[in-house]
Amino acid sequence: MDGTTSGRETSSAIAVALDEVGPRLKHVRTRRRGTLTGVAETTGISKSTLSRLENGQRRPTLELLLALSQAYRVPLDDLVGAPEVGNPRIRLKADHVKGRTVIPLTQQPDGMQAWKIVIPTSKASPEPRAHDGHEWIYVLSGHLRLVLGDRDWVLGPGDVAEFDTQVPHWFGSTGEETTEILSIFTRPGENMTTRTPPLQT
Repeated sequence: MDGTTSGRETSSAIAVALDEVGPRLKHVRTRRRGTLTGVAETTGISKSTLSRLENGQRRPTLELLLALSQAYRVPLDDLVGAPEVGNPRIRLKADHVKGRTVIPLTQQPDGMQAWKIVIPTSKASPEPRAHDGHEWIYVLSGHLRLVLGDRDWVLGPGDVAEFDTQVPHWFGSTGEETTEILSIFTRPGENMTTRTPPLQT
């Protein structure tokens, strides 16, 4: 399998994971015979916001998912619904790494890896490190601070960054809001097709 094929499969897995959040929310609510009005009263989330979340018209934030997780009494990763890859009996689960919630979107320990990462406001102190590989980041919500070498950026929803991880780097919260990103990492010798140029000064 070449890098282009692997990249397409990774992108497909990410798209499926994001598209399934709304239907999962609706499934959990209807399974409990709840109404949008009732959930709105319990969580404080407006009925219109709940409807847009279930219809996929609004991207869920960590705060919204936490409130719904408590209201429905289900684990947060059940609402996020990391995709099943390869063996359908294996379910990819969220993990906590250095204070961040990390949800794997692939099962390729030796190949291209993709994650959804939720970064709390507390992770705002740069700790640059370097290692072999190449990383691609897409900001889903909030604002991400990216330190790369002697450069420092703040990226918003929809922004993309790609960089050689041999350059000392760090990414985290700006300290003002929770940030959600997609991260794809490739090791030396692997290729990923991209249509977005790297960040420029």
